Amino acid sequence: MAMTDSTGSTWRYRWAHRQNDRRLRAFRAAEDAWQRRDAELRRLRTLAGSFHGSVEAGAGLPMELSPGEVVFWTLPAAQLVEVRHTAVLPAPELTVEPDPPVLRPRRPEGVRVVDAGLAVLTNRRLVLLGGRGRRDWAYGRMTGLSHDPAAPVTLIQVLDRRRTSGLQLPTGVVADFRFKLTLAFADAIEQRAAVVAQLDELIEEHGAARPVRPAVLTPAQARMSARVPGGRRTVAVGAALALIVPAALFESDPPARPGAERASAATSVSTTTPVPPSVAPAVPIGTTTSPKPRHTRATATTKPSRSPQPAADRRCGAPANPFGYDFCGGGQRIRKPARGVCDWFDCVPGFWSGRGWLVQCRDGKVSLTGGRRDACTGHRGFRRTVWT
Repeated sequence: MAMTDSTGSTWRYRWAHRQNDRRLRAFRAAEDAWQRRDAELRRLRTLAGSFHGSVEAGAGLPMELSPGEVVFWTLPAAQLVEVRHTAVLPAPELTVEPDPPVLRPRRPEGVRVVDAGLAVLTNRRLVLLGGRGRRDWAYGRMTGLSHDPAAPVTLIQVLDRRRTSGLQLPTGVVADFRFKLTLAFADAIEQRAAVVAQLDELIEEHGAARPVRPAVLTPAQARMSARVPGGRRTVAVGAALALIVPAALFESDPPARPGAERASAATSVSTTTPVPPSVAPAVPIGTTTSPKPRHTRATATTKPSRSPQPAADRRCGAPANPFGYDFCGGGQRIRKPARGVCDWFDCVPGFWSGRGWLVQCRDGKVSLTGGRRDACTGHRGFRRTVWT
């Protein structure tokens, strides 16, 4: 037998069950995303502390190591690429990317493959041992470094070479290679401690952002709007239509003014019942006659009056919400949205694990990844920013 409240209805219990189930699923998705990110950050932190090369790793390689040079990492499936046009790359940075973007196995425009072979990463340089020869990128001569955010390509500029070149790797090893290249470069300039400190800060910041299990909603918290199909959105749309339709009717067929009705009636009387010229129409005492309004032709500078827009249009397509969030722009970006934002907007799975500001994706869902290169990944890309 279904449970009922004091009024004998069951809709409140059904509403509480649906809401608790939806909130629990969203929490579990956010918790899973948080756990994956936490595990990756701790793996990188462990690797940063134990990243050491060896001379034995270079045994059998068709290259000679310099005194004190050790091998960190090797990969046999690397391609040498060159940029056709002149490019100026940003200076190398010791930035850690704990949540790398999704890469596609493609090559950017203006980049061509010129060789393929074995990539070797040491504490002094990055080397490609290809079929046409050897290509070296010494850390001490490196002036520019750029990791493509959408393709598995890393471009490097050095002082002793005019043409910009780099490596294209399989997508599955790109994140590991880029992090190890950062560590190797940090070792060369004696700044590995800065990378370790950065990872410690990211782990602490991520720990403070762990999702909180939502409180259980009770049937007593159900609102009457939950009985309407569509809930609050249906009520908001109905209220908006109640404002828009009368305004549209008013603009299309404005009502006649009382003065115009009296003037029309007087005109009809004068045409049907002639008044003797010696008798003037009686005017009530205490009233004054106003002169007939002059109709002037509108000039080119006259601006037509506009009726005020209904409040629903000022959200610029955003759903009705008590927080004042809209798509109109001109306000402030939302980095810390209200806790109930997912009750009014359609949030992506793992919404609260995002790091950025509130944006809408192309599939209509909202995400907390604004300002990031991987904003709305898996939701057809970024569409627009949510403002307050």
